[in-house]
Amino acid sequence: MQYHIRAEIPADYLQIRALNQDAFARNTEAELVEKLRQEKSYIPGLSLVAVSGQKAIGHLLLSPVQITSNSSDPKESLALAPMAVATGYQKMGIGGALIKAAKIKALQQGYTSIIVLGHPAYYPRYGFKPASHFKIHCPFPVPDEAFMAIELIPEALLDSPGTVIYPSPFMELED
Repeated sequence: MQYHIRAEIPADYLQIRALNQDAFARNTEAELVEKLRQEKSYIPGLSLVAVSGQKAIGHLLLSPVQITSNSSDPKESLALAPMAVATGYQKMGIGGALIKAAKIKALQQGYTSIIVLGHPAYYPRYGFKPASHFKIHCPFPVPDEAFMAIELIPEALLDSPGTVIYPSPFMELED
């Protein structure tokens, strides 16, 4: 099966909504994407879609976040959320390809790290480590092994301890 990855365009929005609803079997992530698009900090080039023919089969969104602490200036980073692959296309490498493309796009935009709250058996395949390794914490209670970070350049998170400050739509999520 052939597909390519590109930045989303407005014509993709309905397919991306349906894709997130399908992959997560609920509306939460689809609504999160729509709310994040309305944020001033939203960067269109960091919302990526995997397309086969005219069909969106995967989506990944990176949103700017800050890592703050009392002892240093805030550090800019990105949050990877959500990432969805259509149910009929899972376990085919599309999610991994989206992550690899997201790393490249993040670097091109000047970001040096990515934070993710996700499956602890999946994201480490792509270089993510528990964020606690970098002394970075989530603002809400989550399992340590599920809250991860990756440095896109060596030592990008060195001396960046603190708590991640997410855009408000993340903090308004309900399960």
